[in-house]
Amino acid sequence: MPACPALLISGPASGQGKTTITAGLARLHRRAGRRVRVFKAGPDFLDPMILARASGAPVKSLDLWMVGEEACRRLLSEAAQESDLILIEGVMGLFDGTPSSADLAATFHVPVAAVISAKAMAQTFGALAWGLAQYRPDVPFHGVLANHVSSPRHAQMLESSLPSTLRWLGHVAPSGQIQLPSRHLGLHQAEEIDDIEARIEHAADALAGTALAELPPAIDFPSSTAPVVPPLLAGRHVAIARDAAFSFIYPANLELLTQLGARVSCFSPLADEPLPVGTDALYLPGGYPELHAATLAACARSAESIRAHAAAGKPIFAECGGLLYLLDHLTDVEGNATPMLGLLPGQATMQTRLGALGMQELATRYGTMTGHTFHYSRLTTPLEAERHATRPGTGEAGEAVFRHGPIIATYMHGYWPSNPTLTAALFHGESL
Repeated sequence: MPACPALLISGPASGQGKTTITAGLARLHRRAGRRVRVFKAGPDFLDPMILARASGAPVKSLDLWMVGEEACRRLLSEAAQESDLILIEGVMGLFDGTPSSADLAATFHVPVAAVISAKAMAQTFGALAWGLAQYRPDVPFHGVLANHVSSPRHAQMLESSLPSTLRWLGHVAPSGQIQLPSRHLGLHQAEEIDDIEARIEHAADALAGTALAELPPAIDFPSSTAPVVPPLLAGRHVAIARDAAFSFIYPANLELLTQLGARVSCFSPLADEPLPVGTDALYLPGGYPELHAATLAACARSAESIRAHAAAGKPIFAECGGLLYLLDHLTDVEGNATPMLGLLPGQATMQTRLGALGMQELATRYGTMTGHTFHYSRLTTPLEAERHATRPGTGEAGEAVFRHGPIIATYMHGYWPSNPTLTAALFHGESL
């Protein structure tokens, strides 16, 4: 049974600085020569990009529903065998969601280090920390770190507010050198932050000497056997759009394509690159096409190669931002419409409020795939949905799945390892 030091970094809510602290901690231990594996709780794409830069390794998702308990157990066991430290960044607040970060910590006995923003707060810090530690006795609690602390005197007040049973893990002062910029879907992508390396290094420096920087106790992670994946995509060449406009891709999804036997190539529509020669199926993932609409519209060579692929009847699978790229037009929040590929009838309009958010699952003749949705656009199309995803627990209708010629498109981001057979069907262009 492999054992490895492990911590789950959480807090009372979003906006506490969990990603900054997790990234800094990962870099600090990496600088010390340790092999660090970081995971992200929940269906996030943006935080893992920054955490991957900090740790030097891909960051996979852990979620008891979307990924599944057994698959989470296997991912942790594999990481424990090859790492000196496992870090898990929680999602939202510690107890938010079903399942929550607390459920994850309790299931795998990973102690929680709570990060609490102490901005405009004094002794109430102790009450909040005590509540996080005591709310569920089955959740192991490592201690608490104060973030955004204005002065040594402020830190002293915060530490003295803690009951003797709670461990003080130190404090971090507010700093523009480590703060990570954000926009409507969350943090900026790592590649868009010019000084991302310097910010991560400064975060590591800020944590050096704190009790949080000490190696936590080793946790046993029981071994788990991976299921056999049949080579259902053997001989198929799958091309993936991958750049700043199309980047919301789970590392586990890419691994699954390879396990299914596919040859995978990436290309950049933003760089006006054509589809790779010999492409059998195309994947257009989510991302930020709305931020790059004018550039995408001007990239004729890439667009024409995708149109030719569709005209040849070859499969195209698109998720969220990839769906937007296939439409006739994409309109921004100011009302400016930009022509897109024109392969999927309809248009989408960006809006300032959420269009949809939450976990979803898609039932098909190949079984069910788990996933989630998160977007700020509204779609108008004459197409009838081939089927709809549903919301877990309620069974309410979720995102539509459209089929138009060789195209299958949906707002839902699928977690493909939840159904390898369905994943293969998508890239064969088969009926769902």
